[in-house]
Amino acid sequence: MGMTNASVDQLSQVHASTPLVQAALDYAFQELEGDVTGHDPYHVLRVYRMAQRLAKDEQADLETVELIAALHDIKDFKFTGDEMAGSREAHRWLLEKGADTDLAELVANNIAGISFKGAGTPTKPLTLEGRCVQDADRLDALGAIGVARCFAYGGAKDRPIHDPATATVHHTSTQQYLHHQGTSVNHFYEKLLLLKDRLNTRSAKEIAQGRHAFMEEYLRKFYEEWEALA
Repeated sequence: MGMTNASVDQLSQVHASTPLVQAALDYAFQELEGDVTGHDPYHVLRVYRMAQRLAKDEQADLETVELIAALHDIKDFKFTGDEMAGSREAHRWLLEKGADTDLAELVANNIAGISFKGAGTPTKPLTLEGRCVQDADRLDALGAIGVARCFAYGGAKDRPIHDPATATVHHTSTQQYLHHQGTSVNHFYEKLLLLKDRLNTRSAKEIAQGRHAFMEEYLRKFYEEWEALA
């Protein structure tokens, strides 16, 4: 399903600090159009705007933050199976657009470490700019939006909503995390409820409190209704 004219208009009204950032946004929106897993252009837009907000609070370099945010889900490992595909594509695209080599490497190196790849997998070190985008990306997995995206992703991947007989898994490798076929409700315990304590910036940690509480309340109601108790 393509974007409506109203959608295109909304996505085009995004503040970009440089022409390169605007080009990166246009590229990302085009590449992710039609996604039904919760990684569509509007996800990029939310992450981008939140990352701008965190960058201001943390006094991070704005253009770098915007570029990482715009390109962070291009050729993501969840869809390619290749942990470095997104990083390589960002590096290639930036150089093609005339970006400085150091900037292209900085953005690409941060993109390689943005995504959550399992509760027990080692994390890659990020710059301040990368940490702002990682927090923005993780905040979009929390709260009301996070609940909606969880079930959208699960449906797209043919995962059951819930199965009380299916145990949660503490993934210790990216490949285990990538190929594990759990349930959408288990995903709360395998990732979403862990994110509050895995954020980097003070502002993100504050925002996460309310979103985390919303998910806990959602799950309480879910189990009540699952058992026909409410």
